[in-house]
Amino acid sequence: MHVTPLHTTPTRRGSSGGATRVTEYEFERLTLSRDFSKSFVTRLLVDRAERGGWELDRVRVLHDGTRKVVLRRKIIRQRAAYA
Repeated sequence: MHVTPLHTTPTRRGSSGGATRVTEYEFERLTLSRDFSKSFVTRLLVDRAERGGWELDRVRVLHDGTRKVVLRRKIIRQRAAYA
């Protein structure tokens, strides 16, 4: 299993008030060998979702059976406390 480093990507999403707010996500890319069973991959992804807050963004199965998986999660920024 190969994991590439995390990176962040800002994504714009409109709100009902007409103003546009920016939601930032961080992404994790996994490359899983064809040697891993479907049930193992499912358990791995469920574990990452439950413990790390990741959600499945996309899965691509290559012609040789290798799975390329992209997971994402929101970046929650703390606002500065004003006195």
